[in-house]
Amino acid sequence: MAVALAAASLAACAQSSVVSQRSDFRTSRQASLERDRTPSLRKTRVAATRKHTPFASRNDAAGTKVASQGLASFYSGGTKTASGEKFDARELTAAHPSLPFGTMLRVTDIKSGRSVTVRVNDRGPYVPGRIVDVSHSAAAELGMIGKGVANVRLDVVR
Repeated sequence: MAVALAAASLAACAQSSVVSQRSDFRTSRQASLERDRTPSLRKTRVAATRKHTPFASRNDAAGTKVASQGLASFYSGGTKTASGEKFDARELTAAHPSLPFGTMLRVTDIKSGRSVTVRVNDRGPYVPGRIVDVSHSAAAELGMIGKGVANVRLDVVR
């Protein structure tokens, strides 16, 4: 009986040290998880498909501000513009993401040299990589109806 009592006593001591080791492990594991949950600032790189030159403050030889350069597309749908006007594909208008409504833009096809002056009356384009949407008649003036898009330069006229 003395041997059984001694064995039980030793087993209890061994079990209490295992329990304390497990609780120490659990505490350190929880601290590790909490540390991993804190937000970290990660830098992500976005691949650009086309070069886009943002608005510049310089003036060109004609005295107009060079606005930007990139892809233009055209649109012919919709009933109302963001400015509240009724959309008319026969007018020389454009959608731009940030220029004020009423801004006059000269849109020049870089490849052909053809240009048209349009009035900003809508917001867009909503396709990544594009800088302006022009009306159907403006696209016809630029000769981009068949292509759908053109590489253009935008100049703010007024």
